[in-house]
Amino acid sequence: MLAAMNTYFPGRWIGGATLVLGPVVMCAGYLLRYLSTITALTPQQQAWAEAQPFAAYGQLLAYTSEPALLTLSYAVFALGAVLLFPAFVALAQRVGGGLAFWGATLLVAGLFSRLYSAGADQTAFQLTEVIGLDQATNAIMNEYVDISYGPWRGKVWASVGQYAGSLLLAVAAWRSGVFGTARALMLLLAGGTWMGVLKAASIPDALVTALLCVALVPLGVRMLRDRLPVPAGRPRVLSW
Repeated sequence: MLAAMNTYFPGRWIGGATLVLGPVVMCAGYLLRYLSTITALTPQQQAWAEAQPFAAYGQLLAYTSEPALLTLSYAVFALGAVLLFPAFVALAQRVGGGLAFWGATLLVAGLFSRLYSAGADQTAFQLTEVIGLDQATNAIMNEYVDISYGPWRGKVWASVGQYAGSLLLAVAAWRSGVFGTARALMLLLAGGTWMGVLKAASIPDALVTALLCVALVPLGVRMLRDRLPVPAGRPRVLSW
């Protein structure tokens, strides 16, 4: 099995490295997005932002207050999505079978949706520098649905892949014995985090993604050390 993983994308080294780095960077992205927002906004501004119908109002305001910090947090988040692409492919190859491959394919589609959102986020932020916060906010919120959903709603359909894909891959990993019940649930929970344009992160988002680190990082380390165990088949209900 390991020899086959060395032959096909992403291979042992890329797969192992991204299984370690992907969830860690994504977790850091969630945490930075949360911290950058509460750092950039005063308590009064935070209360105003929470009263708005969409988180985009607060995110645009935070960017005008701390553009470098918001740019860093959004960039780290996008990098996490990029790194998780080969990580999920490597996990599916390790698990094997059609269920795992379908799960990884749908999860990767969800990551592409996140990158679409990253482009829309950056465009919105840059617009505030060109025409000012008020005009940019009005323009973006007037077209927010079309911006968020993408042309022909393609972005929306891709985002569904995150939720469906995490379920399929978690079940496949559990059935194969690569993950026990606990780690399969961690993967499933991480697949439930929000998707969208100019969304605000929270501490629970970071904590759930930290569970993904617990599930994937040890597997990545073992892959890099060339010490992957042979899948043992369906584990007990209460298992790691």
